[in-house]
Amino acid sequence: MNTPEPGPVTDDYFRSHLPNQGADGGRQWVYSKSTSGRFTRWRTVLAVGLLAALFAGPFVWVDGHPLFLFNVLERRFIFFGVTFWPQDFYLVAIGLITFIVFIALFTVVFGRVFCGWACPQTIFMEMVFRRIETWIEGDYKARQRLDNGPWTGEKISKKAIKHLFFFLISFGIANTFLAYLIGRDAWLPLVTDNPARHMAGLTAMLAFTGVFYGVFAYLREIVCTTICPYGRLQSVLLDKHSLIVAYDYIRGEPRGKIRKATVAAQPKGDCVDCNLCVHVCPTGIDIRNGTQMECINCTACMDACDEVMTKIDRPLGLIRMDSQQGIETRKPFRITGRVWSYSGVLLALVGVLVYLLVSRPALDVTILRAPGQLFQREADGRISNLYSLEVINKTYHELPVSFRVSEPGALLRFVQPLTIARPGEQTKTMFFISLPAKNIRQGSTPVEIRVVSEGEIIDHIDTSFLGPEN
Repeated sequence: MNTPEPGPVTDDYFRSHLPNQGADGGRQWVYSKSTSGRFTRWRTVLAVGLLAALFAGPFVWVDGHPLFLFNVLERRFIFFGVTFWPQDFYLVAIGLITFIVFIALFTVVFGRVFCGWACPQTIFMEMVFRRIETWIEGDYKARQRLDNGPWTGEKISKKAIKHLFFFLISFGIANTFLAYLIGRDAWLPLVTDNPARHMAGLTAMLAFTGVFYGVFAYLREIVCTTICPYGRLQSVLLDKHSLIVAYDYIRGEPRGKIRKATVAAQPKGDCVDCNLCVHVCPTGIDIRNGTQMECINCTACMDACDEVMTKIDRPLGLIRMDSQQGIETRKPFRITGRVWSYSGVLLALVGVLVYLLVSRPALDVTILRAPGQLFQREADGRISNLYSLEVINKTYHELPVSFRVSEPGALLRFVQPLTIARPGEQTKTMFFISLPAKNIRQGSTPVEIRVVSEGEIIDHIDTSFLGPEN
């Protein structure tokens, strides 16, 4: 008779309740224990690099322009020094589709590892705010005793100092966020000039500060477990081949404490039921219950479990990065057809995006007939139409620009001359096109305008010319 492999021991309570939900239905504060180990050290190094890049981003300028800018008000965006205008929305749309496919591919292969290693919410919470909280109030047991204890002078002082640090850091994050939105040059007067002159900017800064402070001081893991949609997205993207933080229930079950009196009394499984994997989890789940939406793949439970395995002289990796199939079959991870399919789509999208970026014209020209205007008769018998012109220079150097009308006998006359397109700016003006009355055969005559820059025709714009029918 074959003995079946032991299955994972689960507590069904987690299926109907959030990990931070108390028995009365209210919120139960999560007190996560500090961890140490190789994965924590790697996460710390990565977090330091990402934080440095985040805070330096809006203040790094290359050739007189920012490396990143997300100016929603002026509808101007800069990614890695490349400026995008509303006319480039199709590039943004393709870029977003490419990013979504990349997220899908990344999740199919690595699960929710982005959340635990690179998400700003997790980095700030676990690497900044949680560490400050631990430094001031102590580790998870000390914080729990402090919160449950009476309001003594020590508790008031510790809470006041902690929240002061939280507010100041949130204020720094808000300033950085605002600098990304309006640019370094527009942000600098907000912090150096008289605040009374910049009430709108100051209000926005304080509003952002309040949002960040509320997220990191109170919402915390609720952002990951309830607000962020990515946790639910992974539920439809993960399969049994995806790499996740997984508990090896075949090796770990049945659980039990180590019996020092006799070796025969030791449990068969390697899990000693110490619950350290639960204590270190920032969202409060028990990874031994299997893959859960709240797991952010931060690998804290892996470090905690490896530390226990070292102490009891067991192999590392009872909790490890592995697939469900890898746990069940002990086979190494292999790239599946699903991964190859996503990769093919991603490469095609990247190729299209790169081609469109490389072939994007340096000048974007928009010509429209002036609204509400028909045509005018001039003294010399010619017929003229008024047009509006908008030129966007997408480069960072001046470009000469001129315009030619293909219609025979046509003359083009600017209201305000335009010969130079200034770098990274949008220029608007108006001009007249006049035609001899004898050349007009219909009420609306097609006209082609050629845009010339540096001796080359860079665009052809078709418009219409209104006149009396002959």
